[in-house]
Amino acid sequence: MGSATGYPACPRLNNADRDARERLRDWEGLHIPQPEPRRREQAGRCMNCGVPFCQSGFGCPLHNLIPEWNGLIAAGQDREALERLLMTAPFPEFTGRVCPALCEKACNLADEGVTDRDNELYLIETGFEKGWVVPRPPLCRTGKQVAVVGSGPSGLAAADLLNRMGHSVTVMERADRPGGLLMYGIPNMKLEKSVVARRIALMEAEGIRFQLDTEAGPDNTAGFDAVVLCGGARKPRGLDIAHRDAEGLYFAVDYLTAATRGILSGTAPDVSAEGRHVVVVGGGDTGNDGVATALRQGCASVIQLEMMPEPPYRRPEGNPWPQWPRVKRTDYGQMEAAAVTGRDPRVYGTTVKGVTVDGMNRITALETVSLDERHMPVPGSEKILPCGLMLIAAGFIGCDEGTERSFGLAADGRGRLMKDGSHHLGGRLFSAGDMRTGQSLVVRAIADGRAAAGEVDDFLRGEKI
Repeated sequence: MGSATGYPACPRLNNADRDARERLRDWEGLHIPQPEPRRREQAGRCMNCGVPFCQSGFGCPLHNLIPEWNGLIAAGQDREALERLLMTAPFPEFTGRVCPALCEKACNLADEGVTDRDNELYLIETGFEKGWVVPRPPLCRTGKQVAVVGSGPSGLAAADLLNRMGHSVTVMERADRPGGLLMYGIPNMKLEKSVVARRIALMEAEGIRFQLDTEAGPDNTAGFDAVVLCGGARKPRGLDIAHRDAEGLYFAVDYLTAATRGILSGTAPDVSAEGRHVVVVGGGDTGNDGVATALRQGCASVIQLEMMPEPPYRRPEGNPWPQWPRVKRTDYGQMEAAAVTGRDPRVYGTTVKGVTVDGMNRITALETVSLDERHMPVPGSEKILPCGLMLIAAGFIGCDEGTERSFGLAADGRGRLMKDGSHHLGGRLFSAGDMRTGQSLVVRAIADGRAAAGEVDDFLRGEKI
């Protein structure tokens, strides 16, 4: 452990947030890193517990050796700590920014857990700054060719590990830039795109080939010894309302993609919230990102509708530690909305009953209705909200049907490409990440991509899976 007195002598201290009003003026990162001495103090709070729940199934899906590298940070051995971290975590610069830090809630300190996410981000950024993170191509090649379809978290993780195993890897990406969800699904202020580009450049230097603007199918993957489908679960859930084709009604993921494209190209986005009354339908990360993006584009107002009732502030019965606490949280987008309007933008227990359009099929207003504890509409609770831009962030219902049809596969009832719980779909085909498990966290997708790589390697070496 870093210190014999550990957490009792040092309170938890996260990386500071930039002022909400200040950060609404740009698309830069949300947080301010703490100086090195304070980072060591925070790592020293870790007491190297006899049963480290932080790296258990309740904590880290990657099973990072958290007490080990926290102790090394506290001792000033950053390079050794980074080596320990990279044994299990291929992309700490991503998880250190966007992971909800399951490990911290599974810590024996519970809500006062060690700042593991900030610590891992410190390690990887220190490594890049000091030149410790360099290309590590394999010493020899197996002669086997693997196609990875999709360059999101699971695709990059599978490609990274398969390449280290000596296989020659080509990543096929339908978009114009690699990164998948990391590039176009997560806003720049949450994950700077320069960070994604830096990792892609490193992977290319290690021998991984990226083939962009490419729709993968049986024809262009025919020459590969194995194909790993990592296309994600991007099929969004819609709303059963009239005028679903109205101008001004978009899926939040498409809106976020347009915003990022505009930032990267330096041009106006195809869809903008500027001057519009915005209603975001749905909670979760995508809904929160929609709120934050609309505010930065200069929306006239923003409201976020959530079907579920308002969560409790304390853990409910049946949700004990070390499980992830199902309690109310206020994310960065809601904080920014409150800073501008003086109130939380979320309205709980409410859904959309219908929309109003003008003669040109443009959305002008939205009718909501409250829901009771059985999720049934409450008569007389209808309200009309002004709305010029409606963003649907109601979750995702499975993988892209085009990929499914192209490879002659059949998804299960939840839209997942999974066979008997395995990554192996039969023949040369494998699946990983959200495409296999359904929508989940970036860190879980990374873990699943690495697990798939292990099965592919066994297959290519002729070992039983």
